[in-house]
Amino acid sequence: MALMITDECINCDVCEPECPNQAIYLGPEIYEIDPAKCTECVGHFDEPQCVQVCPVACIPIHPEHVESRETLWQKYQRLTALASQDGSTPS
Repeated sequence: MALMITDECINCDVCEPECPNQAIYLGPEIYEIDPAKCTECVGHFDEPQCVQVCPVACIPIHPEHVESRETLWQKYQRLTALASQDGSTPS
């Protein structure tokens, strides 16, 4: 399950630095989440960090990107492997 940021976002800038996968970025109007990079913090934390810090609770599960915990774990492993190949880290 990738997360998404709704239009209630106030652009407070607290979610982006909390994302260990660098999946959050500033879109044309509000912050957005790249579903290909979002693991809901599986592999990093017990709970999604962006959801924990969001002051307006505007980060629900993206209904078009529902994934099992196992799928999120596999995505985490894939992202980690890619990051180690190019010398960077997802954070």
